Amino acid sequence: MHGRDAVTAGAHLGEVLDDATLVARARDGDVRAYEELVRRYQGRMYRLALRMLGSAGDAEDVVQEVFLTVWRRLEQLADDRAFVGWLYRSVTNRCLNVIRARRPVTDVDPDDTETRRGDARPERAAEVSAQMAALTAALAGLTPEQRACWLLREVHGRSYEEIAEAVSTSPGAVRGRIARARAQLAEVMQPWR
Repeated sequence: MHGRDAVTAGAHLGEVLDDATLVARARDGDVRAYEELVRRYQGRMYRLALRMLGSAGDAEDVVQEVFLTVWRRLEQLADDRAFVGWLYRSVTNRCLNVIRARRPVTDVDPDDTETRRGDARPERAAEVSAQMAALTAALAGLTPEQRACWLLREVHGRSYEEIAEAVSTSPGAVRGRIARARAQLAEVMQPWR
């Protein structure tokens, strides 16, 4: 290997690069750098989409679509350090669009929420199944915006400012949506306290 080729190969092999460096390299056409960003963040984005949409297929479609769109529009990102926030905002907005386009969903299918453990006590399994069904129904009962804010805060640990940017509103509005979501969820989940 020649000197320059060895340096390029070494940059892709054992080196752990920060997100901003990977974004800069990806913008310059380095597919491996973008693949590393996808590896780092696809799990988080999928979990967010799955909880927002309640459908593995829809969540996979949204995440794939977002990563493809971000790749195509990478040159539009003004600050390389803003990449993760851009991903959260893109996934959240795409999920909200999918939810708005759906017809209203009726009930939770108990077969989808039952425990798969055969060694659990039947009464405990029934209780957990009922609790999960209630939580799923309670989340579905929130407005899409409340659900997005609650999930971004409680599950993904994002700041109020990051959430406000992701859902295109103010931090105060985010606080209000999260407070209403918490109150609604607490009411529904009261029997399991």
